[in-house]
Amino acid sequence: MTVTDLSSHVGLSKTPCQVRLRRLIDEGYIEGFRAILNPAKLGLDHVAFVEVKLSDTRERALEEFNAMARKITEIEECHMIAGRFDYLLKVRTSDIRRYRQVLGEKISSLPHVASTSTSVAMQSVKEGRL
Repeated sequence: MTVTDLSSHVGLSKTPCQVRLRRLIDEGYIEGFRAILNPAKLGLDHVAFVEVKLSDTRERALEEFNAMARKITEIEECHMIAGRFDYLLKVRTSDIRRYRQVLGEKISSLPHVASTSTSVAMQSVKEGRL
């Protein structure tokens, strides 16, 4: 969206809109801008959520897990959870066969993984956009 379009949308003239936008960026409210890709068009419309339990939850083990999880491109999101498991991963692949490979070869091999449990999404009703 252009600044002109944004200013019209929020009811400000262009210059004050640019000033406010710059302030939101400078203060960290806006961290960046990105293209939003269509996963189905990319052949990545299989979504699985993986509950991960670790064998060790000391700080060093968590840091090792985090660092390696960030390197797996199929892991779209990784959240540390307070509950009956330690992490919840959102994994996006082309199909169930590819997911099985990612689970077996990558996720299960992450440091300190004791067990995993998978739920497959049947439909995405709302995805992470603010």
